[in-house]
Amino acid sequence: MALPTETVYGLAGDARSPEALSRIYAVKGRPTNHPVIVHLPDADFLDQWAADVPAWARSLANALWPGPLTLIVPRGSDVLDAVCGGQPTVGLRVPAHPLTLDVLRAFGDGLAAPSANRYGQVSPTTAQHVLDELGDVLDDSRDLVLDGGRCPVGVESTIIGAWDDSPRLLRAGLVTAHQVAELTGRRVSLITDGVRTPGSTAAHYSPRARVIPVEPSELTTIATDVGMRFGLIAPHDVPPPPVHHERLASPRDDVEYAHSLYAALRAADDAGLTVVVAVLPTDTGVGHAVRDRLMRAAAREVSP
Repeated sequence: MALPTETVYGLAGDARSPEALSRIYAVKGRPTNHPVIVHLPDADFLDQWAADVPAWARSLANALWPGPLTLIVPRGSDVLDAVCGGQPTVGLRVPAHPLTLDVLRAFGDGLAAPSANRYGQVSPTTAQHVLDELGDVLDDSRDLVLDGGRCPVGVESTIIGAWDDSPRLLRAGLVTAHQVAELTGRRVSLITDGVRTPGSTAAHYSPRARVIPVEPSELTTIATDVGMRFGLIAPHDVPPPPVHHERLASPRDDVEYAHSLYAALRAADDAGLTVVVAVLPTDTGVGHAVRDRLMRAAAREVSP
């Protein structure tokens, strides 16, 4: 089943079922040591999946769930290895999408729901994106795709490591490190302790097109060097370069940039473009998350 969340669409299955987890990994082509995030009906389910949750992390969950925040916490004794990638931690969140919350409450337990796309590629933010990406492998008789409209956030949840006294920013998202620090009264660290988390590989979120991230001041020079028609993603106040291109998105702020990013990358592939030049947003707030996704998208090697 594919479900909408406020971030991206997820490919969901019973997180306590080895069979469901195996199918999720197979459909995505995801390495089995790469953990998935368990989506919960509400914060009261935290103790059914976790052990020894730090008090600050519990307070953070109470403050921000439902919402685009994932906590990596010590796993409970009955959590399957397939959920955690064999690690001693588990990723948990409560999504802020009314349709998926209704499904979770009716189900009454956790659903594993990594993004509903093939591993390493662009996450879907509409039901049509899911069908475009996975339609050839989904089974019409048993695989539902629930259409909850366009995802309002558009990039994946912030991931915070919460296995000791120090919050760790493991993946950037709409919830910022500054917010976490303010809510917990603790300094947020970037030390990962080697814990594997979703979306943390150097190359990820990649379209077929080559992605070239640039600062605004570099746009004209880089665009001229490309030497062919390309797709352009740039804030609305960035003047377009004087070379042949197709404008894929003109976000008015960083929140709109996050909302439109993945649709723009998919539009580049649909248009048969081989290069996308993306002007980087500011490195603050959700702009930091957008920059992270663009740099990882650009890290993929493109076959000739």
